[in-house]
Amino acid sequence: MINAKQILDMTQTHLNIIETENLGKTVPTSDGPLCILSSVALTIKATESIAIVGTSGSGKSTLLGLLAGLDTPTEGFVKIKGKNLGDMNEDGRAELRNQLVGFVFQSFQLLPGLTAVENVMLPLELRGDKNAKIAAEQLLDRVGLSHRLSHTPMKLSGGEQQRVALARAFVTEPAILFADEPTGNLDSKTGEHIIDLLFELNQEKQTTLILVTHDNALAARCQRTIKLEAGQVL
Repeated sequence: MINAKQILDMTQTHLNIIETENLGKTVPTSDGPLCILSSVALTIKATESIAIVGTSGSGKSTLLGLLAGLDTPTEGFVKIKGKNLGDMNEDGRAELRNQLVGFVFQSFQLLPGLTAVENVMLPLELRGDKNAKIAAEQLLDRVGLSHRLSHTPMKLSGGEQQRVALARAFVTEPAILFADEPTGNLDSKTGEHIIDLLFELNQEKQTTLILVTHDNALAARCQRTIKLEAGQVL
């Protein structure tokens, strides 16, 4: 018979989409080991929006990379939906990211040889989705770019490129969206528009949002803020 504690544990496991314990990252340098992150313990619930803030060099992007499985820790662990990333090889982590994760980067990371619609289609095509073009066109229309489908990134403004990147990130309907300084290369007015779109799409899709930012206005839109200083959570 399942007791009350087991029921509580199962409920918490279901709600906690990301968990870390004693998470740390140390890298070798010519002057000896450099500790970038130390003893980070986090619990992030499904659909929660989290801002990771801190000064340059505090470990924000390193933490984001570890949470997303793009990097491996030197101590501790990261679990996504109860699965320990440390128990997977790179192929396993890549498959998990393909199924559960979306990304938005400061530098947009669009493929220059592909059109806007082709960039958005790509993650669906990698999954073998036969309706990739229809879904991509619908998302681009949602972000106001239905008239720019056939344009390559070089023919798009910075704000338009970031809207394409948002559409690409959300087209797979990921459980978790990681955003690294998503407005860092944009002017303030364009950045505000991107922020509005990001949170509108996030609410519509019920995605867990985890972002790194120096933008206080962006951080204030999130439900919770995690502040890092010298590699530790304050």
